[in-house]
Amino acid sequence: MSSNPLALIAEITHRCPLHCVYCSNPMQLAPTASELSTGEWKDVLEQCGKLGMLHAHFTGGEPLARTDLAELVSAARAAGLYTNLITSGIGLNEPRLETLVAAGLDHIQISFQDSHDVSANWIAGAKAHAHKIELARTIGRHRIAFTVNLVVHRQNLDYLDEMIAFIEQLNPDRIEIAHTQYYGWALANRAALMPTLAQVERAVGIVAAAEKRLVGRIRIDSVVPDYYAKFPKACMGGWGRKLLLINPSGKVLPCHAAEVLPGLSFENVRENSLHWIWHESPSFRRFRGEDWMPDPCRSCERRSEDFGGCRCQAFLLAGDSMATDPACSLAPAHDLVQAVVGAADSQVSAPASAAGSFVQLQKLNQDLWIYRTSPE
Repeated sequence: MSSNPLALIAEITHRCPLHCVYCSNPMQLAPTASELSTGEWKDVLEQCGKLGMLHAHFTGGEPLARTDLAELVSAARAAGLYTNLITSGIGLNEPRLETLVAAGLDHIQISFQDSHDVSANWIAGAKAHAHKIELARTIGRHRIAFTVNLVVHRQNLDYLDEMIAFIEQLNPDRIEIAHTQYYGWALANRAALMPTLAQVERAVGIVAAAEKRLVGRIRIDSVVPDYYAKFPKACMGGWGRKLLLINPSGKVLPCHAAEVLPGLSFENVRENSLHWIWHESPSFRRFRGEDWMPDPCRSCERRSEDFGGCRCQAFLLAGDSMATDPACSLAPAHDLVQAVVGAADSQVSAPASAAGSFVQLQKLNQDLWIYRTSPE
């Protein structure tokens, strides 16, 4: 029997006021009417505690769209879970933050799209940047851990040093520099978001310098983007090994993108216990362990470190969920990734100034707005 999961990623809603062109949520979002009720989420959180889980990460969509968020945080704390809110900050003010902290919120992660108001709002598809800055100052007045998440890509990576300096002034405990992951809308918009090799190499140097300068004051977490890495990421710590995700309608998934995989059916907490789903369900056992692996993974000395990479990325790129993740330099289908990064390098370099950087993204954002605001 597998060990128990360590953390829950609770996608409590897919509703969101932002329209980010790199959004990795599913293309088909869970409608509001299908969302788990307050009572159902409380039952889930109690089950998590009994499974010995340690963390509950409340995310979405925008989790603040749920008016019962404080109740859910309180239920997670009662179950013995460390609570983390992953949010755009829209819908949060000081009174509501005080309520969440009183309910037991331990950590908050705010996303930023850029250091400049105009460009940040363009990427987000909403006028949110100024509010986030004010919210960061509000968070600093409370005893709560604070992370700033900065999603980087072709359109903003040239300003990474400037963005780090901007975030430094917000006094977070941690900066997470997250290269765009190509699932959902990010995959559809990949040509506009994929950085060049020169951008990535420069970013590595900038992050290293910032880590040295901020040591002991602000922790920086950053990894090389998948398509430029030598070896693939151990997605979610390995399929069904450490984490589970529950989507707004109660489906339990090994990762946020798992429903793209054909031939897999995922269980719902309305019908089965978390204990059974984690330990016994065919979906969680499908890629657990090493028996499913083909070569070169099966004979690779790294097979217990990266587990063949991301199953969803393998399917999305190579059309085969059992294939070695094409992001791996040893993968038979690695040429697919090389073609993508080669195309990125052959494009005209990203603009040297923020003005005009988002002309290409403007139409993409408008298309995304139309989709996101269409009737359910």
